Amino acid sequence: MTSSYDCSDPAQRSEGLAAAQRAIAAKQCVVLPTDTVYGIAADAFSPQAVATLLAAKGRGRNMPPPVLIPRVQTMDGLAADLSAEARLLAEAFWPGALTIICHAQPSLTWDLGDTVGTVALRMPDDRITLDLLALTGPLAVSSANRTGHPAAASVAEAIAQLAGSAVVYLDGGPRSSGDGLASTIVDATGEQPVIVREGTLSLEELRAVVPLVEGMRPAPDGNDAPPATPGPSTPESAPERP
Repeated sequence: MTSSYDCSDPAQRSEGLAAAQRAIAAKQCVVLPTDTVYGIAADAFSPQAVATLLAAKGRGRNMPPPVLIPRVQTMDGLAADLSAEARLLAEAFWPGALTIICHAQPSLTWDLGDTVGTVALRMPDDRITLDLLALTGPLAVSSANRTGHPAAASVAEAIAQLAGSAVVYLDGGPRSSGDGLASTIVDATGEQPVIVREGTLSLEELRAVVPLVEGMRPAPDGNDAPPATPGPSTPESAPERP
């Protein structure tokens, strides 16, 4: 059974967060708002829950989901060999529309898919989702849509695509980054950070904090394109954003 909660109403918001927490604990999926688009979320530490999320999206293990976290300090528990540049970017732009690809802690017993030892982390700038993350811990999240279709900017759009794949829908009203862009992705696993997808945050904004950030590298045909990267996909992958 699927339930939707209007989080503009304090009573429904409280009830919805509690229902979402129970669903996550039961290894089920929920839909939540982020500061860009709506996402479908599952317990990042449950292989069963992550597999359910990927199935709902129509994705394979070759497109692992990123992980949303409730606070900057959580990075240290999930990522290894964090560079000073990665920390500076997180402290400057989180919560916000920046996804950082890091080396995953090898001791963690999770299975997000074929990540090649990396994890993509983001702290979203959305109070509803941050409150849920505080209750559940890190969540694997991808955009709330079937792969190849437009990302959902409202709960109604998410329900139309995912229906019973999620048991709880948290309605935070229309959600998009305003300019139609998703989060900017930076790969921080190398010697210097590299943008692998341009989004809401510009190269200039990132360089104001970390001058060493590289822009997107041109593809062999001369067109800008993300380089081949082992890191996971993000909640608002480029082909899916509105």
